[in-house]
Amino acid sequence: MSYLEYTVKHVPTGLRKILHLNWPLTVLLAAVSGVGFLMLYSVAGGTFTPWAEPQMKRFALGLVLMIAVGMVPIWLWRNLAGVAYFGTVFLLVAVDLFGAVGMGAQRWIELGSFRLQPSELMKITLVMMLAAYYDWLPAKKTSRPLWVLLPLLLIIVPTFLVLKQPDLGTAILLMAAGGGLMFLAGVHWAYFAVVATAGLGLVTAVFQSRGTPWQLLKDYQFRRIDTFIDPSTDPLGAGYHITQSKIALGSGGWTGRGFMQGTQSRLNFLPEKHTDFIFTTLAEEFGFVGGFSLLGLYALIILFCIASALINKDRFSSLLTLGIALNFFLFFAVNMSMVMGLAPVVGVPLPLVSYGGSAMLVLLLAFGLIQSAHVHRPR
Repeated sequence: MSYLEYTVKHVPTGLRKILHLNWPLTVLLAAVSGVGFLMLYSVAGGTFTPWAEPQMKRFALGLVLMIAVGMVPIWLWRNLAGVAYFGTVFLLVAVDLFGAVGMGAQRWIELGSFRLQPSELMKITLVMMLAAYYDWLPAKKTSRPLWVLLPLLLIIVPTFLVLKQPDLGTAILLMAAGGGLMFLAGVHWAYFAVVATAGLGLVTAVFQSRGTPWQLLKDYQFRRIDTFIDPSTDPLGAGYHITQSKIALGSGGWTGRGFMQGTQSRLNFLPEKHTDFIFTTLAEEFGFVGGFSLLGLYALIILFCIASALINKDRFSSLLTLGIALNFFLFFAVNMSMVMGLAPVVGVPLPLVSYGGSAMLVLLLAFGLIQSAHVHRPR
């Protein structure tokens, strides 16, 4: 036994758990959040208010919560998966009944001065529930029709409730993350082929429903699709966001205009510059190098999650880690594709960088579950 192993073995249990945390992952999360603080400071015109300071406080709180969650044995989170999932479904129903309205959508529950967005929480509790389900289910039953139906229902119910808010971006993420976890759990590929075919049929039905009494999407969602196909059709209306975003991205060049020198954000041409479109501010000020560096940090986070899952012999822990990593990947992939015009604008924030309380706290809680799986993995 080496001196380091002897030392770790003989320290108190709580301190030993802290030493066993995935510290490289924690440092990477702090680095990405630091980029967010820098950009929020920039878009506010060189001041920590009104965005950077609250975001820093939320990160500090989230970091404490992440470590606290990581200290809890993973078996307890497995046992609480059902309670967490159905509790979040209840919150989504509560949002539908008496939720707070903002920018034409009903997505929040008012808790004093804090606004809780249950759809953000559902992104994590759905992964917990599916991981617990496939941990309980014998591997030989994974692809049997009856046992495929239940996880489909677990995905469809919250997706429907979120779509009613309306929040198309989160609904798409829930379906993608849920389906991805089913694939990782070993569900046969033929089911996904059927779903893909049905998806094509649904897309056709969506376009056919436009202008009819049974229209499946809101008018503004159709305008987002039109804008995605051809932003020049309404450059001052529905196409304004993506047009200005592309101008900011292109003007950054290789190395950018310099910190706080981005004209699109400084002169307020860029809408939602502190939330959904904050990546374009980064690309304008730091260019391709800055954007690629942030993407590299995201990629390293995913790689550390995958490595943690691969060395973990507990099925629930492994699926939970991979599911959260998949969710995280979808967050930044969809946001970056959206602001570059590669995907429709669906209102997905850039994780740990965009301004937002619920999104950051829930995401750090999710990484706390990964830390718990890592700390308490069989050795």
